[in-house]
Amino acid sequence: MKVVELIKEPIYDEMELFEKKFKISMSSEVALLNRITHFIVKRKGKQMRPMFVFLVAKMLGKGRINERSYRGAAVIELIHTATLVHDDVVDDSNQRRGFFSINALWKNKIAVLVGDYLLSKGLLLSIENEDFDLLKIISVAVREMSQGELLQIEKARNLDITEEIYYEIIRQKTAMLLAACCAMGAKSVDANDDQVAKMHQFGELLGMAFQIKDDLFDYSEQKIGKPTGIDIKEQKMTLPMIHALNVMGRSDKNWLINTVKNYNKDKKRVREAIKRIKEVGGLEFAEQKMESFRVRALEKLKTFPKNIYRDSLELMVNYVIERSI
Repeated sequence: MKVVELIKEPIYDEMELFEKKFKISMSSEVALLNRITHFIVKRKGKQMRPMFVFLVAKMLGKGRINERSYRGAAVIELIHTATLVHDDVVDDSNQRRGFFSINALWKNKIAVLVGDYLLSKGLLLSIENEDFDLLKIISVAVREMSQGELLQIEKARNLDITEEIYYEIIRQKTAMLLAACCAMGAKSVDANDDQVAKMHQFGELLGMAFQIKDDLFDYSEQKIGKPTGIDIKEQKMTLPMIHALNVMGRSDKNWLINTVKNYNKDKKRVREAIKRIKEVGGLEFAEQKMESFRVRALEKLKTFPKNIYRDSLELMVNYVIERSI
C-alpha cells in the first residue's frame, strides 16, 4: 500500500465525503467558472491539507468529527487553491502538477478572477455558518502568506536574504497555512486553547520542513512537475544557495550573485550554479535543517496520546520529508 493511502486509511470515509462537499462549495452559476473549477477538481493534488484537518480533528475529538471539520477543510482547500492560481500568475508559470496552469489555458485576467472567486467562497463559507473562530485562523494565515511573498520579492532585489530572513519568509509563505490546517482541525472539535496552540506549532514546524524539501527539488534531476533551476531563474534565495554564499570565497560568491542577478535565464550558467552550490555542501546543509524541523514537529506531536490518528500524522511528517515529488 502506498504511504499516502496508509496515512488516509483512518479518515478514508471523511475524505470521500469531503470531495463531494468540496465540489459543491466551488459551484457557481457562471458556466465558464464551473468549467474552470471542474478542471481544478479533476487535477487535484494529494489534498494533504484537508487530511491534516481531519486527522487532527479525529485525534482530539475521540475519533469523531463534525460539520465544522468539513467546513474548515473546505475553507483551507478553497483558499489554498486560490493562492496557487494567483501564484502561477505572479510567477508567470505555465505548469501546475505537470498540467497546464489556469493562466496558461485561460490567460491571467481570468486566472486572477478565479482566484478571487475561490477566496471569497472560502470566506463566505465560514461567515454564513458563523465559524468566526475558524475564519480568524485562516485570515491570519492569508495575511502572513501575502507578507511572506512580498518580503521575498523585496529581499530578492538585493539578494540580501540571511538564513534568519529565509526562515521568516518560509514561515509566513508556507508554514502558516499548514499551521492553520492543524489549528482548525483542533478548533473544529472544541479542543482547548493549549491543544489548539500546540497543533498550530506542530503544523508550523512541519511547514518549515515541507518548504525546505520543496526548495531541494529545485536541485533535483528528476521530473517533479516544474523545471529544475526555476528558483534561480526567479531570483528566489533558497537555503542551499544562502549556505553556499556564506561559505564561498569572494570570487565564487560574486560569480554566483552575478549569475542570479544577470544570467538567470542562461540554462548552461544556471546548471553550473546548481553544480557549484552542490559542491560546497548546500544540499547537505539544507537537509540537516529540514531534519531538525522534522524532529521538533514529531516531539510536539508526541505530547498527545498515541492513537491511529497520531500514527497517521507521524507517517505524514515522515512522508513530507521523504517524498520524491
